[in-house]
Amino acid sequence: MEFTARQIAEILDGEITGDPNARVSGLSKIEEGQTHTLSFLANPKYAPHLYSTRASVVIVSKEFEPERSIPETCTLIRVENAYESFAKLLEMYNHMLHAKTGIHEKSHIEASATVGDDVLVSTGVYIGENAQIGKGTKIYPNVTVGDNARIGEGCILFPGVVIYHDCVIGNHCTLHAGVVVGSDGFGFAPNQNNQFNKVAQIGNVIIADHVEIGAGTTIDRATLGSTRIHRGVKLDNLIQIAHNVEIGENTVIAAQTGVAGSTKIGANCMIGGQVGIVGHLKIGNRVKIAAQSGIASDLPDDAIVQGSPAFAVGDYKRSYVMFRKLPELQQQIHALEEQIARLKKDLST
Repeated sequence: MEFTARQIAEILDGEITGDPNARVSGLSKIEEGQTHTLSFLANPKYAPHLYSTRASVVIVSKEFEPERSIPETCTLIRVENAYESFAKLLEMYNHMLHAKTGIHEKSHIEASATVGDDVLVSTGVYIGENAQIGKGTKIYPNVTVGDNARIGEGCILFPGVVIYHDCVIGNHCTLHAGVVVGSDGFGFAPNQNNQFNKVAQIGNVIIADHVEIGAGTTIDRATLGSTRIHRGVKLDNLIQIAHNVEIGENTVIAAQTGVAGSTKIGANCMIGGQVGIVGHLKIGNRVKIAAQSGIASDLPDDAIVQGSPAFAVGDYKRSYVMFRKLPELQQQIHALEEQIARLKKDLST
């Protein structure tokens, strides 16, 4: 799809410097701009690229003044906030990418399933008995939606996603490739023969609206009840959420973090990558956990922790300074021991 600079300026309420008929059909970084692409300049660090860019249109802030001439082939659109305006265009572009609708002949939808209007069901998709797919949802190739599962409106399920039976996905959720929702929790009970008997996992997973889940992340179904991911949560790639975990609204978790069973995480938390959280804990609201931390005890609201086992980030940093000085301290202690030994020898003579 192609747009002119004039059309884009109207969308962004911007002012044009250059050719209003300049045409763009794609987006690019300013340093990699090509003819018929649109880019933006928000960080002054990248301003030098403007003077050599091949991009046909560049979005800049209204107060930006070029230090030298820009290419004649480059048209500027001046807006209040260049980054925010470009983000708006990215969202529109992304929406166009997912505008396709229809049900592929090589998908399989059980007769008892309900599929809303304006959906995309791609090749290789299976939708189980009594499953529900909301209006405008896009399901890409080789996705499985189990029996009695419910997917809300305006969702995107990328290739290879698996939604197990009885699980619920809210509205406007995005699940990236390979996400698994509702696999069995890690429940095994030891018996008298030192073997482990499987404990049936008969609960489900409930995911609220506006949740995004990164590629390869797994969310286990509850033993009883529900594993719950609340509104606005953002999960990165390769995260493990165990059975009966609850994650509060607008919490974000970076890649390769694992949360063990029945732990409750509050709202608006920020959890770094490769964090390990043991089971049956309560993590408060607005908690920040640094990458590679190990959490073995409850954390109150507004805690900021680091380390394994984790403790207050200020204490951690002071402790780390001491840790780095250990070789020097060891030498000092050894020198003091030698001095004490000499003093003892002198006193004894």
